[in-house]
Amino acid sequence: MGMRLGYACVNTELPSAARTLRLANVTDERLRELIAANLDALEAILRWNVEHRIEVFRVTSDLIPFGSHVVNRLAWEEEFAGRFAGLAALVREGNMRLSTHPGQYTVLSSARPEVVAASVRELEYQARMLAALGADRSHGMVIHVGSGGAEADAARERFAAGFAQLSPEAADRLVLENDERWPLGEVLPLAERLGRPVVFDAFHHTLAPSLDRLSLRELVLRAGQTWGPDNGRQEVHFSTQAAGKRPGAHAESLDLEAFARFAAEVGDLPLDCILEVKDKERSLLAARERLGAGA
Repeated sequence: MGMRLGYACVNTELPSAARTLRLANVTDERLRELIAANLDALEAILRWNVEHRIEVFRVTSDLIPFGSHVVNRLAWEEEFAGRFAGLAALVREGNMRLSTHPGQYTVLSSARPEVVAASVRELEYQARMLAALGADRSHGMVIHVGSGGAEADAARERFAAGFAQLSPEAADRLVLENDERWPLGEVLPLAERLGRPVVFDAFHHTLAPSLDRLSLRELVLRAGQTWGPDNGRQEVHFSTQAAGKRPGAHAESLDLEAFARFAAEVGDLPLDCILEVKDKERSLLAARERLGAGA
């Protein structure tokens, strides 16, 4: 099997939970309402994915509001165990590969201990969330190395120290990704030191190239060397620059010609490719049609 396509967090064809909760207004009952609404929204997405034979999906980090914050005192795994069991059944039915992508404030390389502590709590929460969805440890949490690119050696040591604070359940799900501050050539040695796999992000690589003697296919294969049998299929990300936006901003829709060139290089490899575009599943369906796989 060659490359499978996936998308992230929301489906534009379906209603979103679209509710917010400020820290000052948190109550146990309000948390329960939002969790139930979010699980309803996720169920609708997973059912849509099964119907459309989409096997790769990134779950929102906000599925459980304030999931890593002390204000959320709910035993949500137990309270919603029945709902999670139903979602896990959908994941199995669709042979789905799930992942998460903790946000910009999850920085294990931070020089501020309180930021590292909050990052560890966030990763522990997301590992629990994936486990509740029935996802084994091959369903990962993709993070960036974070701050400290200008002092790379010290930042690597801080990242390794933060990584050492994770439980085995969280550590075994962690996946690193190259970006503008940490190009692939800098991420690979750290990941290999920690025994963790690396996502190759094609867009970030164009913004911060490295390993310039390697072709695109060779870069993907080099990242693939970090993926072992317990990590599942190798994951890659594809997107392009949004016109008129800051460098690194993802485009609204997929550049089908650029993606076709990417797929011509690596589409025969056993990859899970998440398309990071604003119109989500619409670009995925267009890409699948462009590649001749049907919709």
